[in-house]
Amino acid sequence: MQEKQPSLIIALIPIILLITLLSINVSLFGDNTISGSNQLTLLISAACAALLGLSYNIKYKDMLKGAVDSISSAMGALIILLLIGSLAGTWMMSGIVPSMIYFGLKLLSPSIFLVAACIICSIVSLATGSSWSTIATIGIAMLGIGNALGIPEGLTGGAIISGSYFGDKMSPLSDTTNLAPAMAGTDLISHIKYMMLTTIPSITITLIIFLIIGLNLDTQVGQLNQVDSLQKALFSSFNISLWTFIVPAAVLFMIIKKVPAIPALLFGSIAGGIYGAIFQPDIIQEISGNLSNSGFQYIKNSYIAIINSMTIDVNIQTSNIAVNDLISTSGMSGMLNTIWLIICAMSFGGIMEKTGFLNKITSSLLEFVSSQKSLFLTTTGTCMFLNVTASDQYLAIVVPGRMFASSFKKYGLDPKNLSRTLEDTATVTSPLVPWNTCGATHAGVLGISTFIYLPYCFFNLISPIMTLIFAYGNIKIAKLSTDKVTN
Repeated sequence: MQEKQPSLIIALIPIILLITLLSINVSLFGDNTISGSNQLTLLISAACAALLGLSYNIKYKDMLKGAVDSISSAMGALIILLLIGSLAGTWMMSGIVPSMIYFGLKLLSPSIFLVAACIICSIVSLATGSSWSTIATIGIAMLGIGNALGIPEGLTGGAIISGSYFGDKMSPLSDTTNLAPAMAGTDLISHIKYMMLTTIPSITITLIIFLIIGLNLDTQVGQLNQVDSLQKALFSSFNISLWTFIVPAAVLFMIIKKVPAIPALLFGSIAGGIYGAIFQPDIIQEISGNLSNSGFQYIKNSYIAIINSMTIDVNIQTSNIAVNDLISTSGMSGMLNTIWLIICAMSFGGIMEKTGFLNKITSSLLEFVSSQKSLFLTTTGTCMFLNVTASDQYLAIVVPGRMFASSFKKYGLDPKNLSRTLEDTATVTSPLVPWNTCGATHAGVLGISTFIYLPYCFFNLISPIMTLIFAYGNIKIAKLSTDKVTN
């Protein structure tokens, strides 16, 4: 039997169902939707798409293969998530993160913390080309410092993600920064230079907002005393030292040298565990549950402590209850809800793609293109739509890149306009969607619901608006040369 082409109305039914059920979940479960309700909603929506696909003569095994292929494409991200969980565990057990928090509390005051966190994450992400690695390492430490200073988690998360995505977006080492110009048909250097026109104003506004918020934070004397108490508790429980920065420095160096994320994070995890076994004997005893320090027994205790910190919940007890909460970790097990969410999201996206529903919706958007301005608006909308529906940052770059390349040429626009628009929208809005691979990952790593940090990701919110301001104001819109238009 021949496959029938789906209508736009039919293609939209699973999307409408998904958005409706997700809205209900938010109203009923609040920021706890990642614990199961959103996962089930994605599977129900995927089942709806599959049932509609059967009515269009699409074979069940083909749709199942589409879901499996989609999950397979995210397998690298899932492994990275597990390694991030293990890295967070060993870095906490070894005193690496506690040392970062301790020294950070000495250097950073509440009034400048948000700006400093954003700038530090920007620099690290720019150097490494990876927002994920930055958030999983520097971001976790910054969150701990922010909590100790009494800064709301949402604000700290917004500063971390804003800075990390600015650096990721502008780094020549970033995969998305290389992917966008490749899809649009321009070169990397032209793409980065052209992005600066919208990206620099966006990050400048972001830093000003964080500075204003920081200067108006109500810092009480008691809160400052609490910071001093936190530092003392950290110092008495861990061997705090600047030497702990050797391990994160080595990991960042590996990433800068383009060592793939999986081996770099695995190295960081194991190195953190070994460092802890050497320099944190008291913590090793506490986690292993054995107070013996004799030769072979200590090696055995160290192995148990390292494995536990990498895999399961670890609660280190100090003299300060707030510090206990600050340094508790969940290892790989803490990432399982996020992995579950990504698998369900990729299943939905895979079935939507295999049934042709996703292609029908995106191709229908081309009908809205009637001018240069509407082309920018439609491209922006398509990128954000795919971040929501396909749940994958890369698809949100690749699909619109292919779709709109000829349209940009038709209107005599240089392809770097398209590549910049892809980055200003697809790249930076991905962490704002709770079931997107980026949004789910960062929420899981930081332990903050996406909806809690979303309002404070000012850079990510401003960037799409900035690209439209430039488009509708016809500001620095690069045109194709005459010979390229004719060719």
